[in-house]
Amino acid sequence: MATVRSYPWTRHFLGSPTGHVVHLRRGRVAHQGVGQAFWFRPTTSVLSEVPVDDQELPVFFHAVTTDHQDVTVQANVTYRFADPVTASQRLDFAVDPHDGTTSTDGRDQVTTIVGQLAQSHAADVLADMTLAEAMTAGVPRVRALLTEALPADPRLVATGIAVVGVQVLAVRPEKDVERALQTPAREHIQAEADRATHERRALAVERERAIAENELASRIELATRRERLVAQDGANARREAEEQAAAAMVEARARAERSTLETDARAEQVRAVGEAEAAAEKARMAVYAEAGQGTLVALALRDAARSLPDVQHLTVTPDLLTGVLGSLVQGALGGDAPAPKAA
Repeated sequence: MATVRSYPWTRHFLGSPTGHVVHLRRGRVAHQGVGQAFWFRPTTSVLSEVPVDDQELPVFFHAVTTDHQDVTVQANVTYRFADPVTASQRLDFAVDPHDGTTSTDGRDQVTTIVGQLAQSHAADVLADMTLAEAMTAGVPRVRALLTEALPADPRLVATGIAVVGVQVLAVRPEKDVERALQTPAREHIQAEADRATHERRALAVERERAIAENELASRIELATRRERLVAQDGANARREAEEQAAAAMVEARARAERSTLETDARAEQVRAVGEAEAAAEKARMAVYAEAGQGTLVALALRDAARSLPDVQHLTVTPDLLTGVLGSLVQGALGGDAPAPKAA
């Protein structure tokens, strides 16, 4: 936006980098260009400032399809003033010489011109299309037409306006019609959602069934293994009992055989001892048979003396000596002499 400073009887104009100023003094061009700075008198000068940067113009308009349905077209047109001098002569971009305010009538005129041209061309295209075709192919066809028609429009060229780009954002029917058209798609989407929900539930049930089957199979496998373990433990216990019984039987047999051997050994020993004692007794008897009576008495006394208590004092009487001496004499004489009588 340009800046105008007031001084006595004169003014100073300072332009902007995006505005092309045209200074007319008494109907003749005194200054023109971008970023101008000059002095002027407001009583003899006319100023116009045309923007040279790109301008964005949103456009909304209605059109009717071949099946008599109203549609709304939303578009955006980008333009610039290619010939600012011509634009300043055809449109109102006057600058107030007192405060530098630029008129907006020029922009409003451009908005009206571009909007009417875009609506005219788009209406011709949509008039040959049904509502369904407009909903599906309306945007690219309208964009292609406006991109080709607007830059070549004679009125815009004569005004010094160059269309840089055209964007068609939407071609939409009325709300009720759009809602009705959306109903089948919504029903289809809802049906797909329900089907996905049912499939998800069925899949969840199938997975739960598979999990239950796996758990049951695991329990059956555990029970089978437990049964095998119990059977194996029983077999091991039986085998251990059999082995222990066999070992006990072997031990009992060994003990019996050892006892038999010991008994036989003891019997053999007793028999041998008995035979030895019998032989010794027999030999002893034979010796006793050959020995005399005195010898036998002496032996008897000797044996009796072993069982008698200790004798501290022994008294020998003549009678005892007489009897003993008589016996000894009789033995020496062959047993013919009579034994002496005791007194």
